[in-house]
Amino acid sequence: MVHRWHQHSGNACRRRRPKKGDPDEPPDHALGRSRGGFGTKINLVCDSGAVPLGVHVSAGQRNESLYVESVLNAVHIGRARLRPDRLAGDKGYSYHRVRSWLRQRRITPVIPTRDDLDDPNQRRDPNFDKESYRRRNVIERCIGWLKECRRIVTRFEKLALNYTAMIKLAMIGRCFRMLFSDSA
Repeated sequence: MVHRWHQHSGNACRRRRPKKGDPDEPPDHALGRSRGGFGTKINLVCDSGAVPLGVHVSAGQRNESLYVESVLNAVHIGRARLRPDRLAGDKGYSYHRVRSWLRQRRITPVIPTRDDLDDPNQRRDPNFDKESYRRRNVIERCIGWLKECRRIVTRFEKLALNYTAMIKLAMIGRCFRMLFSDSA
């Protein structure tokens, strides 16, 4: 026979403590499996001069088209024009939801259509601007520069908020380097 002398002994009335941490931290810490292995996707917005403007991190297996709204809403340019005239993206952003969201905000999408579309009429956009799409290499160069930062590539931080802070710190360093040097 067991005698319990304390009223809260055992599991009779266990109290749960609130979870520690920031409520903005995603539960998966923006880590996930993709084709390349275990990693994080960096969704980045930059201007035509390869100046990074906004960033959002997500798990590696998540589709980047889910984060177009959040990464564009993170950009604050000024009072006159808060949105760009055109937005270039790769085929990963070729969804009706993304295109309609951009058009609602008077942004012209410069996104090629995917090859796996069911309707053959949607395969080719006759108004697709190839010249503007060729200038998309600016974002690729910006990502390439970001991958030169060892701390960003290897991701030493466990929390997604800390990792995003490191990316923003690298973006600030990039802006300072562009402002105070003759060659970027």
